[in-house]
Amino acid sequence: MSENIVRFEQMAQQTVGDTTKIIGLVKTKDIASIIDSLDLEANPRSSKTNAVTDGIQNSLESDPDLFPFKTKGILLASSEYTMLDRGRIIIRPQDRSVEGILDGGHNTLAIGLYMLKQALEFGGRSLDSKVRKWDEFKEAWTENRDLVSLYFDHVRNNPGPADKLDTLVPVELLVPRDQADSACVEKFRYNLLDICDARNANVQLSLAAKDNQSGLFDSLRSAMEATNPFLVGRIEWKPNEGTGEIKVLDIVALAWIPLSLVQDVHDKGGRKLQPPAPAKLYSAKGACLSQYDKFMNSDDVTTQSADDYKRTLTNHEVESAFEIAAMLPELYDYLFAALPAAYNAASGKYGRITAVKNLNERRTKRATPFQGTEIDTLSPDGFVMPLVYGLISLMERRQMPDGGYEIRWKVADPKGFLQKNLGKIVEKYKGVFDVCDYDPQKVGKSTLSYDVTREAFDAIFKDELIAQLTARP
Repeated sequence: MSENIVRFEQMAQQTVGDTTKIIGLVKTKDIASIIDSLDLEANPRSSKTNAVTDGIQNSLESDPDLFPFKTKGILLASSEYTMLDRGRIIIRPQDRSVEGILDGGHNTLAIGLYMLKQALEFGGRSLDSKVRKWDEFKEAWTENRDLVSLYFDHVRNNPGPADKLDTLVPVELLVPRDQADSACVEKFRYNLLDICDARNANVQLSLAAKDNQSGLFDSLRSAMEATNPFLVGRIEWKPNEGTGEIKVLDIVALAWIPLSLVQDVHDKGGRKLQPPAPAKLYSAKGACLSQYDKFMNSDDVTTQSADDYKRTLTNHEVESAFEIAAMLPELYDYLFAALPAAYNAASGKYGRITAVKNLNERRTKRATPFQGTEIDTLSPDGFVMPLVYGLISLMERRQMPDGGYEIRWKVADPKGFLQKNLGKIVEKYKGVFDVCDYDPQKVGKSTLSYDVTREAFDAIFKDELIAQLTARP
């Protein structure tokens, strides 16, 4: 368990209910110890450099006296603490997912970068321009921490008329009213996520960030880690975290294909929750996330303990759907790569479709969207998503011996099924392109597209099943 001393220059204390708020000003150089011991796990967004962080650093340099009035500062929380003299408080965050830096991640990053740049300049070096995200900064900070300390010693021994390390930063610290009262501490922790959400509302904290913080992606992420660990690292589960090459909205949209088969899920008002219409998987991914939020917050799907803010998956049917969802990015990539050849084999000229031609002329890098595998021809998402949705015909809701249900594939090898039958499916699907004027937006938004692909998958699956049954001795 790590601990950190927060040194307030001016301090006031307020208590309402189970929470005590300690407010005051902290010198810039004393933010260094906060950076040393805390990260942004409790903050719904990871920070990265942008115009905001540039502005903060400019204010530190040009308006140090006005800085404490121009920024909302940093919000900290800790369920364990010790009050010392001279405005010093030892904090010991227990649950790093909700305690630590709740808000002010960009302020912390900007202040840290400002101090690190000054220290590197003092040492005759400069900061790598590639350091933009919090994790990259923290790595550079740790590598150069000894130099930062030497710089601090130099400034202390050679004081100037305008010591920028003494610039004051507004800091709020939230602690439980009575840390000896376990009920008080539990309620304090439980309320931290709501406080964090409200504090971040003015920067439009996304629903994806809230769902990630509440644990609503945890089971889906675990299923994907078991199936394809490489892919997990490319997904931006938390805003500004990871490579960001894949948006979590795209993963949620695909997950709705097997989740659509799950039954008997109700919202807080007792109303049965309906899956998004198939076309929304392409055209309204934000709406898919909103419905996912309602679905995963249902007491039929997840539960929340009295002493924890996160929700835990308790529905086996949903868990089984996530296992299928974890396989869909790879199948999407297969269809993405194979569609051009399948379309041409069905007497079409895929490369001459205006949308396809324009897309491939604009892109120098041609790769599948999830795995990043290099391919010859890119396909518009509007052409691919209806084919991916057609895979629902290869899934079923199956009753288990204990009377419960699970979502499973009807076929042992769904990719093998596609390799064998994609040509037949595209031959039926190809007519939709003509009806929709070869416009991927129209194809992706048309109910007809999803009806045709689902019927094509269903018909071919039934033909194969009949063939297998009649071939038996």
